[in-house]
Amino acid sequence: MFDARLRPLIDPPLNVLGRKIAAAGIGANSVTVLGFAFGVGAALAISSGATLIGFLLIALNRLADGLDGAVARATHKTDLGGYLDISLDFFFYGAIPLSFAFLDPEANALAAAALLCSFYANGSAFLAFAIMAEKRGLATQSQGAKSLYYLSGLAEGTETIALFLLVALRPDWFPVLAWAFAAICFVSAGARVLMGVSALRHQPEPAE
Repeated sequence: MFDARLRPLIDPPLNVLGRKIAAAGIGANSVTVLGFAFGVGAALAISSGATLIGFLLIALNRLADGLDGAVARATHKTDLGGYLDISLDFFFYGAIPLSFAFLDPEANALAAAALLCSFYANGSAFLAFAIMAEKRGLATQSQGAKSLYYLSGLAEGTETIALFLLVALRPDWFPVLAWAFAAICFVSAGARVLMGVSALRHQPEPAE
């Protein structure tokens, strides 16, 4: 919900840093993979009880996630880069709830399962529409220049990372916050399905 509003604020400094990284000969895909390594480290840290280290690594993962796009814009965007970015992002989004289930299975496992299910629903609605949008030549710049169509929703990256950072600081809050955010994600998924159905109904089928 807040992703599009934050873009004008975060993109300019990221673009400056992205140009410097690109000038140093570091590619966007390398930044993506480094960010994923931070994300895996965050999940491992949280699952072992080092939640403050997990907090730091989550923040570094998100910084890298913003910088890989900035580096790509400073050089050239590729389908491979877009594929790596979205795939590794989804791995990361799944790993953090799972890490809390490992941290305290009795308190967190059921809430983590509900949260992961809601992510699955939200992500499916998002990615399925992106495929159809590509077939029909639909495009949007609401989330900045992206490799695929971003169908907006109540629960997007900003809200998800805010949740992850908060529960890394207060792991005892995980069950309540996970249940609450899962409910928001299910509503977001339902809204995305309805928006997708409406958009596709009003667009002509692509020519065979």
